[in-house]
Amino acid sequence: MTENFFQFEHDGLVFDVAESGPADGEAVVLLHGFPEAGSSWSNMTPSLAAGGCRVLAPDQRGYSPGARPPAQGDYALDRLVADVLSLADNAGLDRFHLVGHDWGGAVAWALASKHPDRLRTLAVLSTPHPKALGRSLLRSDQVLRSSYVGLFRLPVVSERLLLAFDGRVLEQGLRRAGLSAAKAREYTARMSEPGALTAALNWYRANTSSLAIGDVDVPTLYIWSTGDAALGRRAAELTADYVKGPYRFEVLDGVSHWIPEEAPDEAAALLLSFWRT
Repeated sequence: MTENFFQFEHDGLVFDVAESGPADGEAVVLLHGFPEAGSSWSNMTPSLAAGGCRVLAPDQRGYSPGARPPAQGDYALDRLVADVLSLADNAGLDRFHLVGHDWGGAVAWALASKHPDRLRTLAVLSTPHPKALGRSLLRSDQVLRSSYVGLFRLPVVSERLLLAFDGRVLEQGLRRAGLSAAKAREYTARMSEPGALTAALNWYRANTSSLAIGDVDVPTLYIWSTGDAALGRRAAELTADYVKGPYRFEVLDGVSHWIPEEAPDEAAALLLSFWRT
């Protein structure tokens, strides 16, 4: 598979994007999570491209070296959504399939709720609808699963802790959550670049409420995995309450939070099946 790379500018920032698949294929935009990058989709994109899709996988705000503004407010959800729309505009996309994982999933939910006219479909891996996540905090173990978020929102302290011992704290944390050793090393190295970890953590610090994200009425696929240490079943099941359009819920048994890296073939097959129905 031939993969090309290009950049686009938005909001005074420069974003890096990997592109693969036929130029005239149905466009798919893939949004990564924390502390990943567009490369988190690298094991899925060949299947999607072979299925006839034009695949765009950006390094998002804070992850592209040329897109790391210093202010915490620069990472508010509306800015993150605007980045995706700007990518679509720069790539000449009127409507497109949107796929998000982890924080990329939160951006995807927000974009689908506010700009449904731009999407053919929505697919989210791991991340429940934010309002479902909020409800699950009251009557499940989700509050324990989400306890790390409080640490991530502490400025300076969390950076020093996660990068302690040459990043081994972050790397081992990713390994314990189910990520492969190779990917844990890759993401830790990226987060060790000057300003990178603070930029990534600013997603947590700038976005503390789910109230702004409404219901979704575009065709939606939600994929959750039983081995996800961060996101539990209760929130996954409640997500259906916030999708008013056609909805499909799929469960991957025994897979960790890192679906794009750990189960790329299964996830790609589900996506292609969903788009063809």
